Amino acid sequence: MPATIGVKTAQFGVIGLGVMGANLALNIEDHGHAVAVWNLETDWVGRLLSEHPQRQLIGAMSLQEFCRSLERPRRILMMIQAGDPVDQILQRLTPYLSPGDIVIDGGNSYFKDTIRRELNARQTMVSFFGMGVSGGEEGARHGPSLMPGGSREAYGHLAPILQSIAAKSDSGPCVAYVGPDGSGHFVKMVHNGIEYGDMQLIAEAYEILNKALRLEAPALAAIFSEWNRGPLESYLIEITARIFSATDPETGNPLVDMVLDKAGQKGTGKWTAQVALDLCVPVPTIAAAIDARSLSSMKDERVIASQLIFSSAGDAYEGDKRKLIQAVHDALYAAKVCSYAQGMSLIRAGSQEWQWNINLRELARIWKGGCIIRARFLDSIMHAFERQPDLPNLLLDYDFMTSMRRAEKAWRWVIATAVQMGIPVPALSASLAYFDSYRSAQLPQNLTQAQRDFFGAHTYQRTDRPNAGFVHTDWAKLAEKPVPSAGGKK
Repeated sequence: MPATIGVKTAQFGVIGLGVMGANLALNIEDHGHAVAVWNLETDWVGRLLSEHPQRQLIGAMSLQEFCRSLERPRRILMMIQAGDPVDQILQRLTPYLSPGDIVIDGGNSYFKDTIRRELNARQTMVSFFGMGVSGGEEGARHGPSLMPGGSREAYGHLAPILQSIAAKSDSGPCVAYVGPDGSGHFVKMVHNGIEYGDMQLIAEAYEILNKALRLEAPALAAIFSEWNRGPLESYLIEITARIFSATDPETGNPLVDMVLDKAGQKGTGKWTAQVALDLCVPVPTIAAAIDARSLSSMKDERVIASQLIFSSAGDAYEGDKRKLIQAVHDALYAAKVCSYAQGMSLIRAGSQEWQWNINLRELARIWKGGCIIRARFLDSIMHAFERQPDLPNLLLDYDFMTSMRRAEKAWRWVIATAVQMGIPVPALSASLAYFDSYRSAQLPQNLTQAQRDFFGAHTYQRTDRPNAGFVHTDWAKLAEKPVPSAGGKK
């Protein structure tokens, strides 16, 4: 296939011409770089070139031809489905690579797969990067948030192009070197986990306003538009307002009301929860969001249950509507902070476990533009880590402590109101439980550990000698006297 006139070699290559790959190729070309493109279904190559005949694009019919068209060191971005397809393309691509070449996996690959692939690539002196790409198709075309992980030395060959195509905020290009091997994909995985939590919290705010106050889409659009001009300003709040303003051309109803309440998931949220369990980092808001999507998929069962299971919950809110709207705003803000706090704590733990030395301040900075979770309070998160780079949890930052105290009363009242009305708020509740547990000097797990020692001799530490080591007690012997019944009779 002929290249664009006057173009003989390309400075960058893109493999995989789906929506994300094609848009990134065009984004790179926008910034003055000739781009070689290849796709497993080669007719996609011809279509892209025919749609953009004046672009500096070189279409290749084979991987060998593709690699021949690239300047050294070759810089190649793969935008293909995660899993086996990545390994299959790498196996076909590797024979045409040379020492010093750089291959980037821009899909949502599992970070441990990226660690393995990076190690394998090192054997042939090829640098392999796992790069999180956030922002969807619009971000890919006009400026995503990029999270590359791999060789720091090799990153120097990528930085100029990645900085040119990334989204820009008042803090600079939304890209930064994350760390070695799988760190970029790990960070993207947790980013998506935070996104799950954020979306569920917004859905619960909608549910309260819709069911408790009987507010319909036009009123909800106005409320979320107003919220997007304050502390809750974010991409997700912005698109929520726009969703509520969309009308279904078939029925004339609000389009959101025509969407079946079954949410899908692609796996990154589940990975986040699984890794959090492995690292013993609590992420209850994210876990609640995953559970909520799973419950939503049980549509047929829920319909049957709604007809058979009756509740004493109240079905109408009779208080001040404006008070509840403001309280939902405050509760949403506080719960969102907890979602981000959980994600940042998990990234810190992963960085320590795999010795990545991830800069959390830089993550907050590059998430300010381009990505799905971009939000005004990422500035506050960035400043928190500037004040204390080793901050163990965002809730310990003075500014966040102050804002949480302001929101706390409303947050508790909103959840209590929702519970009384039978409106499920799993993520709002999980965030509050996280907040209350984290700030508690004493938790009831002394009883849990006593139970474990009773039935399994798992030992425990004493409160009066916590550093003296673990001890075991024969609880049955100490508790051999009859225990009075709840009514006081033996």
